[in-house]
This record gives sequence, structure tokens and C-alpha cells, in this order.
Amino acid sequence: MIPDMLLRLAINRLTIRPAEKQSLEEVIDSEAFFRALTPVLLSQILGRTIARMEVGPDELLRRAERDLRFLRARGCHALCMYDRRYPAALQEIYDPPYLLYVRGEIPAADLPMVAIVGTRDPGAPAAVAARDLGRQFAHAGVTVVSGLARGIDVEAHRGAVDHGITGAVLASGVDLITPSAHRGIAARILDRGGFILSEYAPGVAPMKYHFPARNRIISGLSRSVIVVQAPAKSGALITADYALDQGRDLFVHRAGIEGGRGAGAAGLAADGAPVIDCAGDVFREWGIEMPPGGDPTAGAGETPVAPPSVDEAVRRRIESVRRSMLPEVSR
Repeated sequence: MIPDMLLRLAINRLTIRPAEKQSLEEVIDSEAFFRALTPVLLSQILGRTIARMEVGPDELLRRAERDLRFLRARGCHALCMYDRRYPAALQEIYDPPYLLYVRGEIPAADLPMVAIVGTRDPGAPAAVAARDLGRQFAHAGVTVVSGLARGIDVEAHRGAVDHGITGAVLASGVDLITPSAHRGIAARILDRGGFILSEYAPGVAPMKYHFPARNRIISGLSRSVIVVQAPAKSGALITADYALDQGRDLFVHRAGIEGGRGAGAAGLAADGAPVIDCAGDVFREWGIEMPPGGDPTAGAGETPVAPPSVDEAVRRRIESVRRSMLPEVSR
């Protein structure tokens, strides 16, 4: 059965795997059924032992009602995989989110996205490289995706936000911007037509185990993943692993492969990840020329302008490359 949105919101608050939430959706046909859920019944439905429910079904429904009020008050969306706005690229990964909570609008899938990730403590050259890449891709009409964390993530968003579309994927609810110092850039992302999304319900705080799960979404949304700088145990390497598992292109930036801060990125390069200097290198790997507005030297120190439209022929060529790697999912 396909439940209404209130039931989907309640199901998503259960601490079970996304695929299990999808399975549960196929069974639950009413609010009364949901209220009857017990660990024993959940175990029978999911085919594995559920020792306890951290929150009972009545409370989950109350929280879902609050979530629904939040979404309506803030003009946000909760997208299930049946929704045409749910990103097709994300549907194709091994464990797609059951629901996506979205502030703003995810761009239509007529152009690829690029993820720019890395350490929270970059060196100055790597920070500049992340800003430059963000600006270059945004100028070219390619959406820049990252995690709004300190360091490389936020520098990529800052580079892109005044020149095109950028999107942030959170490890918390979409109403909780952390660190608080990034609330300003988050507001600019939305004001400039970008998006903030999460698979976690409003009010859910970022937990340590949320970040690897968040990283699979960042790579899943993207045509290519660029690790600008990462030490040996950086979370960005988790994103790199997901990129390879998901069949995404993986690149590292030359500015971030030296010294201890770049040991992880250097390891990726040693394993065969191409080393790039600018967005143009990525476009050449895709088999296309740098799209109009994507000159790697453009934009530095200039007054921000609205992103130029991408030439339709170039747009078609980018889409052709995208389709060759990410076959369109029937909806």
C-alpha cells in the first residue's frame, strides 16, 4: 500500500534502514495499522529481529504531525522515490534515502551535478582551489554539491553561490544549520536558487553516524566527485569510496595532495584518481569543451553576476555524457 504523507513522515522517523522503510510502506495501509506496530510485528514484516522501538508509534505520529506543519510553514518538500522531483541519479544508488526533506528546489536532471569535498582544516591553497572550482562549475551551469561543513565544503559553496546553483546535503534536519556560523551562507544558497536537503526529519541533530550516510547522498547526486584535500582519515575519503561504488568519476585537486593534510587525497591519486587543476580538466574527462562562462580564470574578484545560460548544444552534450553513465530511471 502507498500511505499518505503523514504516514510516510512517521515511517521515516523509525530507526530502520531506508530499504526497510520502503518495505514497510508497502504493508502499512492505515494510521490504525501504524499505531499497532510492535517490535514483534516489525520483526515479522522486515524479516529480522527488532528488539525494541526507541519511540512508540503514537509518539512517532505526533512527531510526524509536527514535521508536516513545519514543511507547510516553511514551504519545504518531503520527496519520496515516486515523486518526479526525486533525483533520478539518487534513485540508482544501492541504498537511496526513503524520503528527502528539501528546502529550495533541486534542479531538474538536465545537467549533471559535481560534488566538491575535503578536509575541515584545509591549507590556504586548497581553500582557494575549492572556491575556484565552485565558481568555475557554477559559471558553466553545473550544480555544485557539498556538505556545508567547515573547510573545503563551505569554500566550494562560497565559490559557487554568486555564480550559479549550489546545494548542501546535511547530516541533520534541514532546520538545523551547523555550525551556526554557516547560517548566512545557507540563506544565500536558498536566496540564489539553490537547495538544502537531508534524509533526516526536522529537528534531528547531527550524529556521528549520520555523516557517512550523508556522504553517500553527496556522491549519489553527482556525476563526478572531487576531493580537493584530505588527510589519511578524512571523512571525504568515505565520499570517495561511495563515488567508486556508485560508478561516479573521482578526481583529486593538485593543490591538496601535499603534506599530511593531503595524504588521503595523495593516496587516491596513487590509486589512479586523475589529478586536476580546474573545472576544465573535468569537462575534458567528460569529453566536452569548457561550457560558456566556465573559463577557469573568470570571476575572481569580479562583482557577482547572474549565472549565464549554458549553450543548448553544450547542454545536450553534457546530458549525453550523463546519460551514458547514469541511465534514466523510469518514474
